[in-house]
Amino acid sequence: MLGENCIFCEIVNGNISARIISQDDNAIAFLDAFPLSAGHTLIIPKKHYFKIQDMSREHSSAIFGMLRTVTAPIEEASGAKASTIAIHNGIEAGQEISHVHIHIIPRISGDGAGPVHSMFKTRPTVSSDKMDSMLDRIKKRLQLS
Repeated sequence: MLGENCIFCEIVNGNISARIISQDDNAIAFLDAFPLSAGHTLIIPKKHYFKIQDMSREHSSAIFGMLRTVTAPIEEASGAKASTIAIHNGIEAGQEISHVHIHIIPRISGDGAGPVHSMFKTRPTVSSDKMDSMLDRIKKRLQLS
């Protein structure tokens, strides 16, 4: 099932062209049309899912398997020794297209981008008790699923 008015689903359908690096029955990797660095690549499942937790195991395995396969060739081709790999899981997390996608952004020293911690201008102060409470709540929810 593909999403209505989803640009990534249109790429999967072949209605919008993309610079495809690799694809299989369940996933596709292509160069980002608005790259943050040379070689910036997106990997998407060929079925429309909004968030990671919505995905089937089959599609999840496919996108992460493709991630493992294409990352080194992307870094080598772009002349990078490293890459930032990112998933924005929901609108509040910065997801701009409501279809699961993994960014592979080749990185070089001095490129002006920082670590993930530099994204947040303010950080909460979380006590040890609050950390323990959060851990307990997460574990309880894991047992329910």
